[in-house]
Amino acid sequence: MYRMEAVKGIDMCDSRVSYGSVDFTKDDLVSQDDPYAQFNHWFKQAKECDAIAEPNAMAIATCSANIPSVRMVLMKWIGPNGLVFFTNLCSRKGRELEDNPNASVVFYWPPLHRQIRVEGKVKKLSEEESTKYFHSRPRDSQISASVSKQSSVIESKVVLRQEHERLKQKYADESVPIPKPPDWGGYIIEPSCFEFWQGHSDRLHDRIVFAQQSDSTWTVQLLAP
Repeated sequence: MYRMEAVKGIDMCDSRVSYGSVDFTKDDLVSQDDPYAQFNHWFKQAKECDAIAEPNAMAIATCSANIPSVRMVLMKWIGPNGLVFFTNLCSRKGRELEDNPNASVVFYWPPLHRQIRVEGKVKKLSEEESTKYFHSRPRDSQISASVSKQSSVIESKVVLRQEHERLKQKYADESVPIPKPPDWGGYIIEPSCFEFWQGHSDRLHDRIVFAQQSDSTWTVQLLAP
């Protein structure tokens, strides 16, 4: 029944990709008590892969009123305290994080047949940290962040272009800093769970999960694919 209905759309049931991946076991972990070490190891390999344009692209899922939403953002930093990204604080994701500070992100690197899921609490960065990063961005990006009230309804793209050009002329002197908009800033995801996934053609994928305990240590478990 479903395959018959799919004729009207796009049928991907027979789509297959050969992964050709090697097994990923606990013995292959860089560390069995530090998920950040494993993350950094895989992320370095993703950065070195020419077929991956933006290894720091991650899908972030937020939820408010039991309605989930997901979108792509760019991780800008990972350190011992978590993963950092920046956005409009009044966007849909910003409003949802204000209501429910729990989030989940996933990095997917098809050429390596790998993905990493991270779950945790989200907190705002300080105004000082957000301002410092804002002024490190290209000026066009700073202007765009000032112009766009992310997730709000707009009359047309022309209005945004006109306002962008107006601010570009206003701040044509590059020695004059562009003020960071008050509704723009950074978040840090403080992980409580990391899952490392290595894909295989036979679909017996490898899944290794680090779960943080109450004493801040990490346990490691294998999950069925």
